[in-house]
Amino acid sequence: MEQQSPRYILFDLDGTLVDSVPDLAWCVDVAMQQVGLPARGEAAVRCWVGNGIEKLMKRAVANAMDDEPDEQLFAPAYQAFLQAYKENHAKRSQVYDGVIPALDWLKNHGYQLGCVTNKAEAFTLPLLQEKKLDQYFSVIVSGDTCEHKKPNPEPILFALEALGGKVEEALMIGDSKSDINAARAAGCAVFAVPYGYNHGEDIHAYQPDKVLNTLADLPSILAPHQ
Repeated sequence: MEQQSPRYILFDLDGTLVDSVPDLAWCVDVAMQQVGLPARGEAAVRCWVGNGIEKLMKRAVANAMDDEPDEQLFAPAYQAFLQAYKENHAKRSQVYDGVIPALDWLKNHGYQLGCVTNKAEAFTLPLLQEKKLDQYFSVIVSGDTCEHKKPNPEPILFALEALGGKVEEALMIGDSKSDINAARAAGCAVFAVPYGYNHGEDIHAYQPDKVLNTLADLPSILAPHQ
């Protein structure tokens, strides 16, 4: 990647650009209270996020990564979460250090940028707008834009088609095995950050092309385009 820079860079959102767990955890605990379950807390939610809100709430109701929840509890809990998250999608969430300088540098040096997330569009667009990140992206692919979410490659391929780019010219940057597996399946390069949400697993184990301590490292790795 150092010798031949990509032209198209796709970013995951939650855990890569924005630490959104504080809002997600607050809303999960509101929903748990609504259905008479104990609060789950931020630490548990950090392990559960990354596969969309419906999956997050199934894990929260079941209080486990892979168990199926009680359907009679899940339905009202899910609705309570959605209601709470409408008003609390960006109140506690923070853009990670290094993100804005990196995006500014990339935009100013000829890169085409996209955002590819498993978060539903109804929550993706307001969060990006609230945090003033939407201005950087020529395409935004949410969890319900395509038929499949990451780790399926479809959202990445959809984004590249919208940008007019080829997979060999693309780089995906994310924080989870879903991002890495989606990029590998699509056939593009992939970098990862170690600070996001990967279900408690070390992102190095999934062998991305590079692990960045911060997105602010990108200008020292990628060559500018004219």
